Amino acid sequence: MFDNLSDKLQRVFKNLRGEGKLTAENMDAALREIRVALLEADVHFRVVKQFIEGIKEKAQGQEVLQALSPGQQVVKIVRDELVKMLGTHTSKLRFANEPPSVILIVGLQGSGKTTSTAKLARLLVREGHNPQLVSVDIYRPAARKQLTVLGKENRLSVYEGTPEEADKPVELARSARREAMQAGRDVLMVDTAGRLHIDDDLMNELQELKTLLNPVEVLFVADAMTGQDAVKSAEEFHKRLGITGVILTKMDGDARGGAALSIRSVTGQPLKFVGVGEKSDALEPFHPERVASRILGMGDVLSLIEKVEQTIDHKQAEEMQRKLIENEFSLADFRDQMKQLSKMGGIESLLGMMPDMGMGPLKDLKKHKIDEKEISRVVAIIDSMTKAERDNHMIINGARRRRIAKGSGTSVQEVNSLLKQYTEAKKMMKSITGGGFMGKRMGKFKMPFGNFPGFN
Repeated sequence: MFDNLSDKLQRVFKNLRGEGKLTAENMDAALREIRVALLEADVHFRVVKQFIEGIKEKAQGQEVLQALSPGQQVVKIVRDELVKMLGTHTSKLRFANEPPSVILIVGLQGSGKTTSTAKLARLLVREGHNPQLVSVDIYRPAARKQLTVLGKENRLSVYEGTPEEADKPVELARSARREAMQAGRDVLMVDTAGRLHIDDDLMNELQELKTLLNPVEVLFVADAMTGQDAVKSAEEFHKRLGITGVILTKMDGDARGGAALSIRSVTGQPLKFVGVGEKSDALEPFHPERVASRILGMGDVLSLIEKVEQTIDHKQAEEMQRKLIENEFSLADFRDQMKQLSKMGGIESLLGMMPDMGMGPLKDLKKHKIDEKEISRVVAIIDSMTKAERDNHMIINGARRRRIAKGSGTSVQEVNSLLKQYTEAKKMMKSITGGGFMGKRMGKFKMPFGNFPGFN
């Protein structure tokens, strides 16, 4: 979502480096371009003003003006100010000394509260917690049923309540806490009702729940696609309720990024989690320094490695590297790698974490639009092959290609294209894992980045 902002900022830095010497005049010109880039990204105007003033104050010191690489010094200053804007550190959830720790999930209707509740619960389970979920949204049709369904899909405990409690949010919350204590649950997550707009009835109900439950966290769920409206809503909820953090959903969409960059400065509360997809595991802790690096084209290698660590079996990765080195990487292996990429959030998401450091083909891949549905087509084509064909693509002649195309519901041209992509990816992967840039700097990362299907 930060692609446009990142491109514009990188052009500013490139122009500064081309100047050779930093002056007050070219610095002012650069700051004007940065201001425009931020405003076009829908960053709150007050935040932009503070940001520019912070850069100007630091960039016009003698130490920067007389530096051997003033352009690089400015990049560092901008990065530091971005981190300051986003939050200087990752803000973790707080937990009560006496369980269950209550987490109140609030926000406007349609922001993604219910799905975020289930995603956060699943994340907590991965971290060793034992959460209990309850929906007290008695107004939106099927709202409570939605949480029950999500709970079953993700093997999460959901308190459904009794018929007598069905229209009493406070009673539902009280019973859910009692149930959590009796069952030994250490976290109670309360999915509250939303409205199409902020009103007194909503706030009074939330305040009553807060007084009853004394939550350790009040997390406001905001839709990144609504831009500054999300920031205004978060600010209003904080004034009237006192939120402790924000979950920003749809960060993988086409939003310009202004909400993510503004929300902490405007509300004074940290952005704690971001939703990066529709899948149940597509919720991530927000790392300010990593996001700042990605915006400036420095990549996010730490998050990339963490994704690999969570998805890839180390023994399988070592076996895959051995196959690449010994030229045994087959079409079946290629198919399995495609499936792994889907589990990790897709190719485009992973490429967004790669640093822009002139890495030849990798740099070119970032410029392409990727159709993730093509991965399913690749899998279908390879599954239509015999084991012998998957082990040795050289035996796939014209007749075999026609049979494979018919069996997979594709065309011969698509089969030919896949075989070409496979051979090119095989060459590239061998160079990457065999000691090239990625092999040296990301020893545990052994995923292919070849000419993947789906590039238009």
